Amino acid sequence: MGVKAMLPSYELGFYALVVTCAVLYSGSGIFEASRDSMNRKAFRDGIKPGWHYFGRKMDVADFEWVMWFTSFRNIIIFALSGHVLFGKICSMTVPQHRAVMYMIYGVLAVLASMGLVYLMIILSHCLLLYSVALAKQKWLCYVAGLCCLASFKVEPFGSWQSGFVTGSFDLQDVLFYGGCTFTIMRCMSFALENSERDEGIYSIFDLLKYNFYLPFFFFGPVMTFDQFHAQVSTRELRRKDDEMKNIRVNALLHVGAIVAVDIFFHFFYILTLPSDLKFVNRLSDWSLAGLAYSNLVYDWVKAAVMFGVINTIARLDHLDPPQPPKCITMLYIFAETHFDRGINDWLCKYVYDHLGENHDNILKELVASITTFAITTLWLGPCELVYIWSLANCFGLNFELWVQKFFQLGPFAKLEAKLSGAMSRRIRAAFGAVNFWAIVLYNILALNSLEFALLVTKRLLVMGFPVSTLSIWFITYCGVQLIKERERILAIEEEQKGDKAKVE
Repeated sequence: MGVKAMLPSYELGFYALVVTCAVLYSGSGIFEASRDSMNRKAFRDGIKPGWHYFGRKMDVADFEWVMWFTSFRNIIIFALSGHVLFGKICSMTVPQHRAVMYMIYGVLAVLASMGLVYLMIILSHCLLLYSVALAKQKWLCYVAGLCCLASFKVEPFGSWQSGFVTGSFDLQDVLFYGGCTFTIMRCMSFALENSERDEGIYSIFDLLKYNFYLPFFFFGPVMTFDQFHAQVSTRELRRKDDEMKNIRVNALLHVGAIVAVDIFFHFFYILTLPSDLKFVNRLSDWSLAGLAYSNLVYDWVKAAVMFGVINTIARLDHLDPPQPPKCITMLYIFAETHFDRGINDWLCKYVYDHLGENHDNILKELVASITTFAITTLWLGPCELVYIWSLANCFGLNFELWVQKFFQLGPFAKLEAKLSGAMSRRIRAAFGAVNFWAIVLYNILALNSLEFALLVTKRLLVMGFPVSTLSIWFITYCGVQLIKERERILAIEEEQKGDKAKVE
């Protein structure tokens, strides 16, 4: 059935009321647990004094978030502000050479922050993969690129290379591995695009201009070389209507999100609580489900803010970067699940779509998904937890296709054809609710721990059955229906825009 199947407004209103009440009830349980555990000795490292006028301590368990917006806030603002100012001057004076100017500023910023040895390590990998790209053999580009990536993700090679970089500060490891691994992904994109070029080859300076664009260098997102090269080579720099207004609005939203997260962490210790399983086990099933879900929402907010700030700067440079990840609240399909749209686009273009083609064949889809998650495992860093995460999500992606194919068989297809659009939507939402919690439970592995994921699974599916299990499933069903309603409205708006464009 189509995505435009409509439900009665009173039914949607009931779903919205149920979801709102459930979120408030679950949130109140997490709030009480946070209040009661504020001075708990087991949480001493994760809960520190916060803003004094709140009179409460703050959850500081996320090292990266705290570093970005406290210790290194001024340095990051200074570096990115310098890039914006430098880029604006270049765009106004020498727009045809702005990519070279971005590269020079990026190289100097990397040199100043990480030192000459780190810069030499980056340049050596760029030179190696550029040499491989000259052969114009895709298989060789994949092998060389994945071997270079493994040299940073597999021990003892990673520690050996990082040992050359002297100095010590809190974000050094994050910057080292972030810059190096994103460099490898960009170099692989360059090599693969060069292999597909019919005439001639791209120069080493094209690669360096691509790799040393500072906003993308350390933390991404990855923008494929063909897109970056085409956009940065444009000499006529024009902005769309209301583009600057949208950029300012997005910038204010990101600042607001940062402040909102800091305020939230004074009242909800969602990152620290899962570290004490004995304490968490005393929470109600509703609070535990909310705690698991809120961890995924926070990770999405963190990614959306980080990539949103970077994307805002890129848009000031007249680029169209990958968008922030789709909100986890809107996800109930494994095929749409990702936390880094840049890496997701990279994997889809060079691996998943290349092997899976139209993703309609079960065997091709299996090969494509296994290969994609194998590379993702290497990207994240091979370890037991990542193996389990990859296996679970790979299974979820394929099982989703198997179920879809099963219900497309003759008897089921005929049965669905007899149903109304609204009833078909309700049945699909019921399956979507199950999928939603599979996505949550599978990804809690990567964000917290295997033990916490097992505890949540046991409480919700075994010990909480049937009351908690079915009630949470029904609430999730209500949420999926609201998501589907939003998708229906967006589909209608897109169709109206298309019809309007045809008329014009």
